[in-house]
Amino acid sequence: MMSEPTIGPFLRQLRVEAGRSQTEQAEMLSAISGRPVTRNEVSRWENEGRLLTPYWQRHYAATFNVPERDLQCAVRLAKRRRRVGSDGAQEGGDVFRRQFVGAAIASVAGLALPGVAGSGALGGRISLTMVDGLAARMPRLRNLDNYLGGADTYLVYAAELESTRALLNQATYAEAAGRALRALIAEQSQQAGWAAFDAGHQAVARVHFDESLSAATEAGEAALAGNALALMAYQVITAGNPATDLASAACETAGSGVSAPVRALLREREAWAHAVGGNADETERALGAAQEALASDDGNPAPDWAAWVDHREIQIMTGRCWSTLRRPLRAAPVLEQVLADFPRTHARDRALYLTWLASAYLDAGEVEHSAAVVGEALDLSSAVGSVRPRHRTNMLLKRLEPHRDLVQVQELLDRAAS
Repeated sequence: MMSEPTIGPFLRQLRVEAGRSQTEQAEMLSAISGRPVTRNEVSRWENEGRLLTPYWQRHYAATFNVPERDLQCAVRLAKRRRRVGSDGAQEGGDVFRRQFVGAAIASVAGLALPGVAGSGALGGRISLTMVDGLAARMPRLRNLDNYLGGADTYLVYAAELESTRALLNQATYAEAAGRALRALIAEQSQQAGWAAFDAGHQAVARVHFDESLSAATEAGEAALAGNALALMAYQVITAGNPATDLASAACETAGSGVSAPVRALLREREAWAHAVGGNADETERALGAAQEALASDDGNPAPDWAAWVDHREIQIMTGRCWSTLRRPLRAAPVLEQVLADFPRTHARDRALYLTWLASAYLDAGEVEHSAAVVGEALDLSSAVGSVRPRHRTNMLLKRLEPHRDLVQVQELLDRAAS
């Protein structure tokens, strides 16, 4: 292994030197392992479409009478090069993710608060223009969540929130600027709470959501108050408790005068609450309301925190809901369509959505398809600072355990264990 080949070229080199065809290698593996192996599987291993699990490393080493550790080293090298890539860009988004967070945090969080930090405003007077300058930072900060998990972003969001709190408590301002500061705190608390939730710090998340609701109510921001309740409902649901009343209250609190994307966001979260509660009729009603809201053109501009809600987002939630309700024939086509071009750079979200597709496949009896999708989700979630994808994949691994006799499932379980 002087040239340090990765596992694929190394396997091909061993086979060629042994004078075997891929079919002959498959036959040898079948005989040694007691499991049927096809030529196509040998080809995938040699092309690194799949990496050898510890189980197959052991049997491959036996067919060539080479040390198993040589194969282990080649697999580790393949994984490393997958992450970094020959051009320095990471496949699956990990190096990109780390480079992005470094650059983004330096360029966003490192900036002086416009018109504030340089003027000694903590003890002075804050204008509405200054608050608008602070709020203008939020879209760039929020964009971090597309690429990173809460474990990477929480401290950034929490620091931004703390700065705004300090202004509210120590500076002086007119009534309009005070309302704007409270509205900004409501929004920042939601972002910090979401990051804490994503990182698995549930008590911290709930404190932030409570603060957001209070600040939004004081500021007279019905949309933000409704979203705070919706986030609370989402957290309660994730903990395994019912939250349909809370999700419905979020819609009622926001009211009908909010922008179409906000209404769509709150209705789709209401649909999710009903799906987890097992109510298919109410789920379908809420999904329909979300689609109708998004289709309406009321001319009311959407706040940035809801501007990302589009028809693809509604499709994703539709697939998630039907998957949760164990309706795979309704869930799978929707999720397949959305995931066909969903970016891998959004690793956390893609991993999560893949788990609902895998669940739908499993409910439909497509065990091998499910295992393949869980495998991709597992790869994507390995470098993301979020507890949620791994929690979902662990649930699916347990559901796949009874199918261990299938080669694809055994490989997946071995890989997950390692």
